[in-house]
Amino acid sequence: MYRVFEALDELVAIVEEARGVPMTAGCVVPRGDVLELLDDVREAIPGELDDAQDVLDHRDKLVGDARAHAEQAVSSADAEAAATLAESRADADRILADAKAKADRMVSEAQAHADELVADAREEADRTVAEGQHEYDTLTGRAAAEAERLVESGRAAHERSVADGRAEQERLVSQTEVVQAAHAESARVIDSAHAESDRLRGECDLYVDGKLAEFEEFLSGTIRSVGRGRQQLRTGSGIPDYDEPDERPSRSSRHR
Repeated sequence: MYRVFEALDELVAIVEEARGVPMTAGCVVPRGDVLELLDDVREAIPGELDDAQDVLDHRDKLVGDARAHAEQAVSSADAEAAATLAESRADADRILADAKAKADRMVSEAQAHADELVADAREEADRTVAEGQHEYDTLTGRAAAEAERLVESGRAAHERSVADGRAEQERLVSQTEVVQAAHAESARVIDSAHAESDRLRGECDLYVDGKLAEFEEFLSGTIRSVGRGRQQLRTGSGIPDYDEPDERPSRSSRHR
């Protein structure tokens, strides 16, 4: 192939360097050199190009053969797929039938086992109920006896409490009478004290009033004496003559 490209380059160079023919687009090239280069190109072209040309020449036949082969393959594939599908459906139906039969058998076995469990549970429940009833009766009897004992004990305690309450009530009643008597005595003492206080207050008022009357009388005598003395001084009648006021009350009268 390298020689092919080299010969083509030489042909291009010969054509480019060829002398042109006046008044035309043609040129004059050396025929021997050109033919020699073309022979080199022909000899350098590999044989596969001839085979490729033969393939191109037989292209339509090859395409037709390939299309026919493809259609045949598709038909065979469709037939094989249909057969496989039918076989698969048959296998699926068989498997489904086997599964349904197995499921029915398992359901029957489970139903039988469930019935057996229910029977055992009912028997156990009946036995448990009987034991519970017996235990209930026993506990009820014990509870009734204990309740009766507690009732008797409570009744006795109630009677004792009632007796103690009555005794305490009588004691409190007696204490109440004493308290009432004490209150009456205290009221009497208070009333007596109030009466004595009123009496003493009256005597004190009388004593003070008497002393104030005596003092008033003494002051009146003194004022009269002072008035006479002033009169004598104004008239010039001599030495004022102050009469002695009334004698003051005696010590014994003051302490009366």
